[in-house]
Parts: sequence; C-alpha cells; structure tokens
Amino acid sequence: MMTFLQILVNKLITWGCKIMKKNGTVLPGTFSYNMRPKVLEKIKYPKYVIGVTGSSGKGTTTNLIAHILKSNGYDVVYNENGSNGIRGLTTLILNNCTMFGRFKHDILLLEIDEKHLHLGFRKNKLTHLIITNITRDQPARNGSPDLIYKAIMDSLDEQTTLILNADDPGLMQAKLTFLGNIITYGLEKTVDSYTKFKGQSIDNAYCPKCHKKLTYKFYHYGHIGSYFCKNCDFSRGSLNYMGTNIDLKNKTMKINNEMITLNKDILFEAYATIAAYALTSTIGLKKEEITFALNKNTPKAKRGNTYTLDNRHITFLESKNENCLSYYQSLKYIIDTNQKCSVILGFDNVSRRYKFNDVSWLWDVEFELLNNSNIDKIFCIGRFKWDVASRLIYANIDPKKIILVEDLDNVLSSLRQKTKYDLYTMVCFDMTAILKSKILEANNGNN
Repeated sequence: MMTFLQILVNKLITWGCKIMKKNGTVLPGTFSYNMRPKVLEKIKYPKYVIGVTGSSGKGTTTNLIAHILKSNGYDVVYNENGSNGIRGLTTLILNNCTMFGRFKHDILLLEIDEKHLHLGFRKNKLTHLIITNITRDQPARNGSPDLIYKAIMDSLDEQTTLILNADDPGLMQAKLTFLGNIITYGLEKTVDSYTKFKGQSIDNAYCPKCHKKLTYKFYHYGHIGSYFCKNCDFSRGSLNYMGTNIDLKNKTMKINNEMITLNKDILFEAYATIAAYALTSTIGLKKEEITFALNKNTPKAKRGNTYTLDNRHITFLESKNENCLSYYQSLKYIIDTNQKCSVILGFDNVSRRYKFNDVSWLWDVEFELLNNSNIDKIFCIGRFKWDVASRLIYANIDPKKIILVEDLDNVLSSLRQKTKYDLYTMVCFDMTAILKSKILEANNGNN
C-alpha cells in the first residue's frame, strides 16, 4: 500500500510540475523518497537495469547507450535530463512504473552520481554498471579518488557485471577483489598521447597491489593511459574491447577492428563510444546492430555543440566544475585547434550538490595552457569571475587579454565589441544553458 501511495504522489507532483511548466525532474522524487527511502527496493525491475557512473563522461556515455538501444528497437527509459542524484532517479523510476510497482519498459538505463549509488540499489542490484573513470572530482564533497572508489564498490556485489575503463589503474584494482564478472575497455595510443608525464594532476601513480610506482607506456591525460608495475604482475593487460586507429580529426576509430564514427572530435567522445559499444555488446547486441546505430544513424553529440554568433562559430565545451581533468581536455582541445580564438570562463554556482563555495580547485586546473599567442581574449563571467581572473593572472596570462563581464545581460554585446575570432566556452552545465539561450535568442532576433 505504501509503494502505491508513493508512486501516486510522484505522478501527481510530476503532473503538477508540467501544468506549471516546470522541469519536475527532482521535486516529485524528493517527496516520494522522503516518505520512505527504501521505495526503490520495492520496484519490480526489468531484465536489464544498467548504471553509468564515474567522475566524468557518464552523461555522454548514457546518451550513446540509449541511442544504440533505441535504434535497434529496444524500449529503454533513461534520465536524459541528467538528474543523476537519488531524488531525480526516484522521479524517473516511479513515473515509469505501474501503480503496483512494476517497471513498464524493457530496459532501465541510469546515469548515477557515484556517491548516490548506494542509496538507490541496496537490495535490487544493478545488472550492469559502467565506471568511466575516477579522478579528483568535487573534493569538498568526495575527498580523494580512493574514497569515491570505495563508495562505489561498497554498493556492489557479484550480481552486477562491471564494465571498466581499463586505462584508469584506480578502477582496475577491482580485479584484485571483485567477485563478479568484469568487462574491460580502453584506447590505444593516439597522436596526442605522450610517454613522459605532462602537467600537474595525476590521481593514481602507485600500484594498488604492491604500492610501488607504476610505469606508463603512454598517457592520454592525467593518470589515464597504458601502465604496468615493474614489481608485480599488475597492469592494464589485455582488454575485451580495444579502441585503435583513433583519428579525432576525421572522427573515426576502430573497436575490435570494426570501423566506428565518432560524433565529436575529442577524446572523451572516443571513451564514451567504446564504453557504449562494450555495454551493448555485453547484453547481446550484434556488432552489426551497434555499428548501424553509430555509423548510419549517427547520434548528435551531447557536449561540444557549435552555434553561430554574427557569422562566427561559438563552441560550447562544457567543463565540469571541481574537476581539473575535465578542464584539461577542454583547454587542450582549444589549443590544439591552432587557430586564433577567444575563450569564455566562469560560473555562478560551484556545485549543485552543496552550498558552500570552495574554489581551491581552480589552482589544480592548468590554465597556463591559455598563455598562448592564439588566445586573443578571455572573458570571465558569473559570480566568481574575480576568482577566475586572479587564477589567470597567476598563470602569467597578460591582464590586457582578460575581460570581466559584470552582467550576463551584457555578455553578447561584450563579445561582439571586443572579439573578432571564433569563440569557445569552458563553463559548467548551468552556465552553458544560460549562454545558449542568449545566443539562440540573438540569432532568432536577427532572422
């Protein structure tokens, strides 16, 4: 009876949110979850309950999996809106159940916050879980990568098949202790990989088995790459799914010798694509079905989309706050274009998970990369623009290049007056939505 009541409340509040033209992805689940937190344990789930978690890349990976499944006729429900906390998951799941708690679709696919995993599936375990990576992420909330790893693994047992990014040695320590099935994927060396460590952010430098320093054949970024321990037998090893012939310029790669199209010319898209391939292959899709979805029914990229502003391109590189390696990939992408451009940085909220505003993570981000002759101007926006500008000055970037925008209502006029090259944004998700709306509004006004 209690489950019936919680589902009813969830559906009614969702209906009310739609009437009020509100998003309604979290509020219904907040009421339902607070009534009885164990409600998700009472649901009768379908054959496949798939989770995607990790410090970064889980949203892009989830969208690609959903695309492959839907392209092949599967009835799949997933949190397309990105609400990946327990209350957002509760909203989604209860809205897709009958009043008696039976899930109504073939597959439940969930992007899940790594610290909320244990809240939703303590009894009814996920059938499959992809872990994209574990890096220094939201340190004020998560602490160290070791604590994030422990929080994830404490939520699992051998009922769940793990699908791991083997290029992350912190994840591969699961092979030492996890009793369930493990599927691995990774990427071979690219033209941008390097053999000597660059930068200042490495989150896993030591062997999880014997604690000696790892040796790397190559790095992709941070601690992500191909590694082995000279003191014991721990290594990346042979993988179930290997990405080779990676050509980001032409947006292609091979997965187990199958040619695959990438929908964006950036490394994280290659990781998301091979993770989605590994998952869908593991649950039984044929390689022809997967390649059809990726090559012929090519999905639109979730991140990194490009718009126009006065006949110039403006590319939205969504960099995750409190995650220096997310910022690094965006910085490297901009510099590697080798074109004159301007950059937009800033945020109004450090995190959507908590209210205190720690900005110490800005000093982990390698903003020194922007000290480059191709960077014309850097616009600092949002409530923390002075913090961002201070960090840029300490990176020895010419203060004349740094422009502080006091009011977001004036951001477009500032861009138009003070730049003449293509633009890149490196802002978090909330600020991306604001800037996109202003760009679209300006373009509509010009039509």
